[in-house]
Amino acid sequence: QVQLVESGGGLVQTGGSLTLSCVASRTMFSIDSMGWYRPTPGKQRELVATVTSGGTTNYADSVKGRFTISRDNAKNTVYLQMNNLQPEDTAVYYCTARVYYTGTTKVDYWGQGTQVTVSS
Repeated sequence: QVQLVESGGGLVQTGGSLTLSCVASRTMFSIDSMGWYRPTPGKQRELVATVTSGGTTNYADSVKGRFTISRDNAKNTVYLQMNNLQPEDTAVYYCTARVYYTGTTKVDYWGQGTQVTVSS
């Protein structure tokens, strides 16, 4: 129902920058929020950054001041600008979209992920 395709991952040195992109298969106004997650040491996915349809953003404490999330409704795309990357940022980054359907039903959709590797 919502397909998400990520791109922009790669290999970068410590202190470098990357920009991730996520293209959704439906219009952004039908999506409540979109964001980026990455695995924790326990292999659960943790929040990196999210942005709502109203433009409200939320960031993990570990990336505040370094990462910026934004969305382009015309292009059905969300971006994650990552600056001053650190080795601890190395992970597969997953794009997610939350959609509310009739009533209070909500469904989260996930992309396939894009690998970010930061070398020291």
